[in-house]
Amino acid sequence: MPIIVKDYQWSETDEKMFVQVPLKGVKQSKADIFCTEEFVKVSFPPFLFEALLFAPIDDEKSTATIRDGSVTFNLLKKEPVMWSQLLSIHSDDKSFVLKKKQEAIEYAQKKSEDIAKRKSSAKEENKKYSLKEMMKLEEADRDRIEQIKVSERNRAMDEFTRWKEEKKVEAELEKMQLLEENKVKKLEENKENESCKISEIFVDDNSDVVDGCRIIELQEDPPLQKANDATEKPMAAVNHDLKQEVDKKKSKVKRQGAGPRQRGKISVNFTPRVFPTPQRESKAVEEDEWLQKQADARKQHAIDDPDLAQHEKDPAWLKDKGGQLFASGDYMAAINAFNLAIRIQPRMPILFLNRAACHLKLRNLYKCAEDCSTSLDLMVPKVAANAKGRLKAHLRRAAAFCDLELYVEALQDYEAALKIEPKNEKLIEDADKIRTVIQSSTG
Repeated sequence: MPIIVKDYQWSETDEKMFVQVPLKGVKQSKADIFCTEEFVKVSFPPFLFEALLFAPIDDEKSTATIRDGSVTFNLLKKEPVMWSQLLSIHSDDKSFVLKKKQEAIEYAQKKSEDIAKRKSSAKEENKKYSLKEMMKLEEADRDRIEQIKVSERNRAMDEFTRWKEEKKVEAELEKMQLLEENKVKKLEENKENESCKISEIFVDDNSDVVDGCRIIELQEDPPLQKANDATEKPMAAVNHDLKQEVDKKKSKVKRQGAGPRQRGKISVNFTPRVFPTPQRESKAVEEDEWLQKQADARKQHAIDDPDLAQHEKDPAWLKDKGGQLFASGDYMAAINAFNLAIRIQPRMPILFLNRAACHLKLRNLYKCAEDCSTSLDLMVPKVAANAKGRLKAHLRRAAAFCDLELYVEALQDYEAALKIEPKNEKLIEDADKIRTVIQSSTG
């Protein structure tokens, strides 16, 4: 049998009724709340609170809050009047209370069914709306494709029209050349016919035939030559003008069809440097340092991003930039800066430590713990120079473990931090709190 809670408290105004029910140490997650217009119930085994209200309330606008080990009801009255009591006058009648419980359960079931129907109808409406929007997008795509087809068709027609004009000009040029040749042939034939007629006229005369024939021929030759020259000059001018027009149209067509020049890329591979120095004369430390610098430079140039300047590929500059972004609250941008710096120089512990702080702010707790562990692995050996960095790494990883409720691991990090600063009172206080939490959870 459940234990009925009777040590509840209530208060009221003209419009609201406030009821506070203590949970008696039971976890908040185990509390089950049920509320209708006339009935209120809180079940938190082994305890139970039930109340048949004095008057109806608006259950849709009423609220229940679980906080500080108690459930607080904020009930909105349907009629703004003072009740002077919380429970109904029939609360002692068990049959009446049982009847009201059944009605409340039926009311809650009906309400849940109505909510489910409304959700289903809203879902159907959303599907219809989505379908309409998809149809609109498909129609817009069809219109866009049709416009592309029309533009391509117009472009092809323009090219065909230019080609026809070129062929038409070439045909006119050929026609004018043929006419010129025909006229020249006719002039030559007329010249031959005239010379033959003149020679026939003077053949029937006496001894002056030869001289007369010579005179007439000498008189007829200059006019024929002048006519021929007068005919050839205009035709040559016409041909020259037509050729110039054809050349202009061809050059215009070439300019319209010319496209932009393509961009190329040239890659250069350098021969790797080797040190053919004998072992007895070797300076291994200097050579290894030089090789390490060359490897760092290659990594820096391997970031092939045309939008990045040369100084933006420097790990030190990226570290400072990430710190500025972190201070301004732009944690994602700071993470991007630290990511690029780690790609260039993956052996700098401060980069992982700063990125862990960003992940902790964004509640990426596992990534924060992972970056802190990587930073601690890089800070070896454990010397005074890296003590401050190791302290920060342990504390940030402990904070992530506490948020993940891994209190044993968090306590281990605090103990490691206390080895670095054993007189830090704040660390001692936090470590004691974590021990108390561990003991209370195990007890």
